[in-house]
Amino acid sequence: MSSPGRAKSPTTGRTIWSSPASPATRPRRTCPSSDSCWPAGLAGSSCSTTANTSPTASSRRCGGWSKSPSKSVGLFDSLSIRDLVFPNRIVVSPMCQYSSHDGFATDWHLVHLGSRAIGGAGTVVFEATAVVPEGRISPSDLGLWKDDHIDRLAPITRFVAAHGAVPAIQLAHAGRKASTAAPWAGGGMVSEADGGFEAVGPSAIRFAEGYPMPRALEGSELPAVVQAFADAARRSLQAGFQLIELHAAHGYLLHEFLSPLSNRRTDEYGGGFEGRTRLLREVVMAIRAEWPDRLPLFVRISATDYAEGGWDLDQSIELARLLKGLGVDLLDCSSGGNVSGVRIPLGPGYQVPFAERIRRDAGILTAAVGLITDPAQADEIIRTGQADLVMLARQLLRDPYWPLKAAQALGVATSWPGQYLRAAPPGSPAR
Repeated sequence: MSSPGRAKSPTTGRTIWSSPASPATRPRRTCPSSDSCWPAGLAGSSCSTTANTSPTASSRRCGGWSKSPSKSVGLFDSLSIRDLVFPNRIVVSPMCQYSSHDGFATDWHLVHLGSRAIGGAGTVVFEATAVVPEGRISPSDLGLWKDDHIDRLAPITRFVAAHGAVPAIQLAHAGRKASTAAPWAGGGMVSEADGGFEAVGPSAIRFAEGYPMPRALEGSELPAVVQAFADAARRSLQAGFQLIELHAAHGYLLHEFLSPLSNRRTDEYGGGFEGRTRLLREVVMAIRAEWPDRLPLFVRISATDYAEGGWDLDQSIELARLLKGLGVDLLDCSSGGNVSGVRIPLGPGYQVPFAERIRRDAGILTAAVGLITDPAQADEIIRTGQADLVMLARQLLRDPYWPLKAAQALGVATSWPGQYLRAAPPGSPAR
């Protein structure tokens, strides 16, 4: 059982976070001096976590790199990836809003996403945005399959950037889980007669009872899928986005190709690990050909299917190594979504161990996501090198101003919008 102010991973039993009594008791990381260390402690070997007994002691030393505890990397420190500077480590996770018509952004998106930028998040990721009409999770999802979509997105990216956050977009294809209704409308399937569309996948295997049998994509159709992602990347740049994340998780098309449980193909896009990862690798390469080298590219994966014979953590680590070599800068580490009825060990930060393991073993930056709700929890994930970014979803639906409150709780000075400065802690700078 976890002690007060402390949570443990239900998968490993290790402590994920704790609420320290003071900065002097926060954990510190100590790595062997032989490590070739990355900024923020990214190294190929495991680092130990020890109690910090002195506020002036060196918190971490790897080769020639060290920082004192008072200056160690935390939730409100910046992060540079390629030429982009992330002002802090808090990311608004992409969350479908079911508020579009024909893929176009609306006033709802401006208010929803803009308020999270005002609230102090360092990065705001727009919802899963379909690269083709039939790739939408629901008929009311955002799209970027035509140039006409750009003009509705551009004012929102400008607003987000004007308030100091990185505007980011998640590009997606829903595959066999496409054409569902909004949750408040029951979440069931939307028929083609009611504006839905045909579900497709790597193989004719339905996700679950009640879902349609998807049509298996022909090999000759896959180059068009790859091109659709590349075209959406080009449009993303024109719309003012500074970061792209590819959605290869939660049982959507790219994840479906990765997993042996949904991909039974016998051509070059199926079979072993190389074949099952081929479509994702081709999409990454096509996007990198369109996306400027100065800007980062992230990929969200499900680290495991939680099912025997499915996609698992070892394959995720191997995939991370491949993607890093193709120009992917960070893996956003989620889990599940491809197999119905599996038992997922939910708990505070339950997916953080995936981010830590992939970060360590693949030598790539990672983001942690899933039931991260407490400022001390989020700060400790960063300070102990378990991930480089933390992504918050429902917590930021409940409270768009969570980052400003988190800074105050952690004793960190952060800027407030000038319009809100009268409500800020004394001495807070205006943006």
